[in-house]
Amino acid sequence: MLNSRNLLVRSFPLLVASLAAAAGAQDSTATATGQQPPIAYASVSELNGMLTQLQQTAKSMQADLGKMHIEKWKTDSSNKRQTLETVESIQRNLQTALPETIAELSNSPEDLGASFKLYRNLVVLYDYFGSVVENAGAFGSKDEFQSLSNDMGGLESERRALGERMQKLTASKEDELTRLRAQVKTLSAAPPPPPKKIVVDDTTEPPKKPVKKKPVKPKPPATTPTTDTPPSASPSK
Repeated sequence: MLNSRNLLVRSFPLLVASLAAAAGAQDSTATATGQQPPIAYASVSELNGMLTQLQQTAKSMQADLGKMHIEKWKTDSSNKRQTLETVESIQRNLQTALPETIAELSNSPEDLGASFKLYRNLVVLYDYFGSVVENAGAFGSKDEFQSLSNDMGGLESERRALGERMQKLTASKEDELTRLRAQVKTLSAAPPPPPKKIVVDDTTEPPKKPVKKKPVKPKPPATTPTTDTPPSASPSK
């Protein structure tokens, strides 16, 4: 294990935690506007290139570890057994943990938490794999040492590239946090907007009540006057 690497890993969570507020403020702004901040194409392209190279290095590491003949090393059985256990641990990481962290960062290219998770995994792999390379150089064949050394160089290169990307991303988040704080300060210092005035138009006449019409009574039908017939004159005698 390399103590300097471990100290670097332990110091990074403090940096990530200090920028959590920036991510939260950014998420709040995105929620208020209903939109997610766009991710620059250059940033995504850069990360995809790094992850592709890392996957190729991991594949080469698995193949070279599988070709090792630790049982033939010129060392005691205790050292052989310990090296075998370390190799098995590295292989499990390469098959499970590393692909998971790569996929997580690929889905969230500028997520500091996902970036640090992958970086920490690479540092741990680098430490364990470095001990195997050292033992291969001391007790193994030249071919084993050469192939493992090439893998070690690739792993170190990807670890360094990811660390540099995290530094740039951290600086960008800090700038964003400063800008958001300035906006909040400006909005807090601004006077509150005047209350809205409600205008009531008193000149409008109230609606007139509808006039109810009286029902018209129908007239009685006209009657035909009757003519009295005079009595017949009796004949004179």
